[in-house]
Amino acid sequence: MYRDLAARREGEEREILLALAEAEGRHEEHWRELLGDQLGKPRKGDIRTRLLGFLARRFGSVFVLALAQRAEARSPYESDSDATAAMAADERIHGEVLRGLATRGRNRLSGTFRAAVFGANDGLVSNLALTIGISASGVATHVVLLTGIAGLLAGALSMGAGEYVSVRSQRELLDASTPDPESNRALPHLDVDANELSLVYRSRGMTPEEADTHAAEVLADNSLVVTEENDQHEAIGTGIGAALSSFCFFASGAIIPIIPYFFGLGGLPAILIAAGLVGLALLGTGAIVGVLSGGSPLLRALRQLAIGFGAAAVTYLLGLLFGTPTG
Repeated sequence: MYRDLAARREGEEREILLALAEAEGRHEEHWRELLGDQLGKPRKGDIRTRLLGFLARRFGSVFVLALAQRAEARSPYESDSDATAAMAADERIHGEVLRGLATRGRNRLSGTFRAAVFGANDGLVSNLALTIGISASGVATHVVLLTGIAGLLAGALSMGAGEYVSVRSQRELLDASTPDPESNRALPHLDVDANELSLVYRSRGMTPEEADTHAAEVLADNSLVVTEENDQHEAIGTGIGAALSSFCFFASGAIIPIIPYFFGLGGLPAILIAAGLVGLALLGTGAIVGVLSGGSPLLRALRQLAIGFGAAAVTYLLGLLFGTPTG
């Protein structure tokens, strides 16, 4: 699996994955030596392992790295009397290496992905709650459909606008905290005796002694680099990207609860079908979040389902309570 992942990478990530594959090769040799003449013919891996290898060959994405991270965490070497302590330690460290590689991918995804997941879930839950609440009140099917479409458009526009403002505000705050590269031009004209450069480093958290020492080194080299890498910009994403992602995914989620009403269904059958479709979608988004976060996909999926159905149940009961008689 590591070799398959390495084939889809280049540079440092490729070298890291090949080094992990080499370490797994040492583990293989350990078991070969223990088995000796009883080695037997090679056997296929279990379904989970073969699926992971297939995904690595076809995709090699952060999803595969996250799944591999969980696989390393399940290693039985620590409780296996035939495994060495070094092998158990290797597996533990492999998990941390994969966590680091997966984090890079998560940072590249997190801005738009966060907006996409939240947008889809908000669309699923809010429009399901809206449509079944209205439906429970006893109004006509076409009214429920129009209400669902209005909820889709209003929610998608609101989510997109809100996400744009949120991301832009975060980036502007980070930009305000990023050192100005134009400050480099002041370096040759600084008074070496006054050494006001040390104030820069003291403002960044250094002690006076550390700041004076570091400033002296910088002045001696006559090169000041005040710009700093800020991965948070990459993690946050762009305002336009987050807004479009949020709009589209909210709309894609919000359209699912109104599908039965498009086909003229109404009443309890439409509610049950809408709830079933939304339930499947919530399980899917919850599982994806679980995989990317390194947590249990099943627990995250069930949590999403419980939250979504809980909100929908409340509005359904309110619709029954305040609805108009249909008889």
